[in-house]
Amino acid sequence: MQKPISPTTHGIIDYSTVAATAVAPKLLNLPGRAAGAAYGIAGAIAGLAAMTDFKPSLKRAVPLRGHELADLGMGMLLPALPWALGFAKDKRARNFFLGLTAMTMAVTMLTDWSPRRAEA
Repeated sequence: MQKPISPTTHGIIDYSTVAATAVAPKLLNLPGRAAGAAYGIAGAIAGLAAMTDFKPSLKRAVPLRGHELADLGMGMLLPALPWALGFAKDKRARNFFLGLTAMTMAVTMLTDWSPRRAEA
């Protein structure tokens, strides 16, 4: 099965996710620890996207497979953050991170990570 998201489109989605995650603390009035985690995640996604070997990057230093592994790792870490950082009782914050998890994993699983596609 051909995966519908190209590496270039994945990069664009990453930068959009950075913007949404960076404004979420103010829009959702997230508590301090949740806000800090959101800003940290936004920075991590921005840094990874800026360094990945695809068109929308600033420097192509991280191979596509490395980006894929980082996204998978982030997808496993994100749902634990509300409990690990103590804000799981805040419904907005908890649901924001669970939604971000779902979106991250869906986009990761639907991305064609093969290098040949990145150059097309």
